[in-house]
Amino acid sequence: MAAATPPRRRRVAVPAAALAALAVLVALAVLAAGRVTPGGLHDDGAAAPVTPPPRPQPLWPDLAASPPPIAPADGADPATQAPPQPVPDVTVPGRDITAVDVRAVLAKDPALGPEERHALDSCPGCEVRAPEFRDLTGDGRPELVAAVATTGPVVLHVYTLADDRLLPVLRAELVRGFSAATVGSDLWLYEPTTVFLRTSSHYGWNGTRLALLERKIEGIGPVPEPTTDGGNGTGRPAAGSGAEPAPAPAPAVTPSSGRGQAPSRPKSTAPDVAPPTATPSPLAGAAPATARPAPVPSEAKR
Repeated sequence: MAAATPPRRRRVAVPAAALAALAVLVALAVLAAGRVTPGGLHDDGAAAPVTPPPRPQPLWPDLAASPPPIAPADGADPATQAPPQPVPDVTVPGRDITAVDVRAVLAKDPALGPEERHALDSCPGCEVRAPEFRDLTGDGRPELVAAVATTGPVVLHVYTLADDRLLPVLRAELVRGFSAATVGSDLWLYEPTTVFLRTSSHYGWNGTRLALLERKIEGIGPVPEPTTDGGNGTGRPAAGSGAEPAPAPAPAVTPSSGRGQAPSRPKSTAPDVAPPTATPSPLAGAAPATARPAPVPSEAKR
């Protein structure tokens, strides 16, 4: 008897709609595989340009500084001045402030004192510096910055343009040896106070004039350490001497002229470094140690 033939499987027809859906799923899978996974690298286009912060631009950078005085001179406070009025009998043709004669402007300015007017006549030791032009109001137009060096202080003047007239917006008396710079549209004036300190004054435009925004005392060099050798000239601490922190620098110890007497104790004096209107800024490590006097030798006690 012949073996039974296994039944044939019937072919199942796949609908066309199912094939189309399968093709769409395959296409979506390919697109998903081509996308960047989270945390991967991708191109967002060109980077935005970076604008660097404004840097200080010195005024009269080639001018040699004079030796620093003992104390700074106080500048005029713009808050106490009357509203600025145009300089009489002075017009600016074409509204080009860079084309004005700075000496003619200063001669017509009623705010100039006798010493400044004497400096305009080229007195010995006087000088009218070449004008500088900086945007100090933030409107994109330059202001006229002039400086008159008298036999005493140096007087700085700033003029701004209003139509075809000049408005004086700052007058400040400074010590010789000062320096000035602009940071953006702000004006900074630096006056030497002592060898190691200076007074910095920050001026900014308030819509009417350049007003004093900040004044402070800041260090410009290392503070010298006091002598702890007891006067022996060796640079080494004397025997039995010690050092302890103190808020003010200690003066040198003056030994007594008598042999059997102990050296006098130093008196603590605060340095005269700040005008009444200045706010001293803290200096890191600016409080040196105070030297103690050496103990009395055993021979001097007899």
